[in-house]
Amino acid sequence: MNTAVVTGGSRGVGEAVARLLAAEGVHVVLCARDRDAVESVVEAIEDDGGTATAMRADVRDEFDVERLMETASRAGERGGIDFVVANAGVYHGAPGETPLAEASYSSFDDTLRINGRGVFATIREAVPHLTDDARVVVPSGAIAREAKPGFGAYAVSKATAEAVARQFAAELEQAVGVLDLGQVQTELTNRMQGRDPADVAPMFLWAATEADAEAIDGAVVGLREWKAATR
Repeated sequence: MNTAVVTGGSRGVGEAVARLLAAEGVHVVLCARDRDAVESVVEAIEDDGGTATAMRADVRDEFDVERLMETASRAGERGGIDFVVANAGVYHGAPGETPLAEASYSSFDDTLRINGRGVFATIREAVPHLTDDARVVVPSGAIAREAKPGFGAYAVSKATAEAVARQFAAELEQAVGVLDLGQVQTELTNRMQGRDPADVAPMFLWAATEADAEAIDGAVVGLREWKAATR
């Protein structure tokens, strides 16, 4: 693996995945809306001996994403993009306390625009630059498939993201899959109880390198499957 793109790479799961990939010798191109934050992550990666490129990009803007992928395709020694992590996401409100009937239209639209359309834009703009054996993963959780009260627009958006991944999997030669991370402690989830992002980052490395491409293509791969495959 030569080059990887991680959206939402300035914190949480995105940062943890970017750091791990860079530690494995991958050139990581990471983006976030906060330029200072994403540049800080790149500085830390470089201090640790890795290589990375920081870009300020908003996945709601397809032109930002287009530039991100064009930059990434030129960043590595061999050209092209080998791995894409469509990780950028948002949760408006306190997790579990945002019933759908009380969601404002603006928050609903923004949640879908980032968590759903943003995944579409990320994969769509990556397609022209993907190497033949590239892989694309979309982080998700059970809330996308098992509705629970109070998760409103976020749950809807994650279901949308998974549907986008499945459709691309059906249409692309490269593997596109969903990684169900379970509950993770991040700012997105208001630091709810769960795993540290660094503990789930190896799942992404496995999906990019060791996992059977056919096994992840169009599938939802959870922690149980990952652990069974890496025993």
